[in-house]
This record gives sequence, structure tokens and C-alpha cells, in this order.
Amino acid sequence: MNPILLLDYAGVAVFAATGALAASRKQLDIIGFLFLAAVTGTGGGTLRDVLLGHLPVFWVANPAYMLVCAAIGVIVFFTAHLVESRYRLLLWLDAVGLAAYSAMGAAKGLAATGSPVIAIIMGVLTATFGGILRDLLAGEPSVLLRPEIYVTAAMAGAAVFTLAALAGASTLAAAILAVAAAFLVRGGALRFGWSFPAYRSRPGRRPEDIR
Repeated sequence: MNPILLLDYAGVAVFAATGALAASRKQLDIIGFLFLAAVTGTGGGTLRDVLLGHLPVFWVANPAYMLVCAAIGVIVFFTAHLVESRYRLLLWLDAVGLAAYSAMGAAKGLAATGSPVIAIIMGVLTATFGGILRDLLAGEPSVLLRPEIYVTAAMAGAAVFTLAALAGASTLAAAILAVAAAFLVRGGALRFGWSFPAYRSRPGRRPEDIR
């Protein structure tokens, strides 16, 4: 199977699992599981395809993606109770999906435009938008608001894929390097709490001090 297509299915499946896990935390019914699995699994790729003008979007052109989301939703519905810490699992699966989608989004962006900048942006959007939708719809704390590095991990994966591809590496080699880079950054952030310094407000100046 084409490595980019494989990453596409892997990203959809893993993100769908995180959506279904979010549904389990909210104790939704099977329809809620299917809905969150589908939205999370396809959200990032849908945004990417719309921005690149790839219409119809990937899951409309190939309904197998929706079948993957549905299958994952059903599996998680019957097995989520076996997992002791579902939120922790959600975060780690999200890291896997982010890594896969950062490479795949960059690959599609680079193939469509030839622009390294657009490729990296598409990698970041593809890797993060589904998780943002999941947290918004499920009423979960957004992954964007957690202190650990998140978007930067997607950017790292997309940048590594783009640079490797431009350097002449095969698609498979570039994808492996990109997935490894993104997962190492996000996994390290989850394991060791890596983060950037946060903004700290300062007292405003008094009107008389402004010249």
C-alpha cells in the first residue's frame, strides 16, 4: 500500500479512537460514539482538502474512511470500560494520530502546491484540527490549552517530512522520519512536561508615565 495512503488510514483510525474515547468519558450512546469518532477522524483531513481545493473531500470520494471511523467507534463502545485511565490513553493515541497526520498532511500539501510553507501549514492543520473539534464537541479541556507542547510537535513532523522530501528522500523514508520526529516531541512533552515559557502579565503603566 502507498505509504501516504497508509498514513491516511492510520491517522483516521487513531483519531477516531480518541473521539470515541471522549464519548466514553461523557457516557454517550452508540450514536454519540459514531459521531465523535467520525468528526475527529476526518476533521483535519476535511479542512486540508477544502483549503487545497481537493473536492469532493477525501471521505466523500472514498466512503471507506467513514466505515473505518464507524468500526472504531463500535469497538471502543464495547471495550472502553476495560481501560483504567481513558483520558491518558486519549492523549497518547492523539500523539500517534498527530504524528501520522503531520506527515500525511505535509505530503499532500507539498504534492498539491510544491510550496514548503504550505506543506508545513497543511501538516499542522491536518494533525491538530480533528483533536480541536473533538475537545470542543465533547466539552473536554482543549489539548491546545494544556501546558505541554502540542502544535509544535505537528510542525516538527511536517517540517521534517518537507525537508526530507525536498532533499530527495523517498516518500516512505520521509514519512518515517516525520512520524518519529512528531511523536518524539509530543511524547516527550507528555512524559516529561516539555513546554515553552508561558506569557506572564505585567502591571499596566500609569497614564502619567506614558510620554
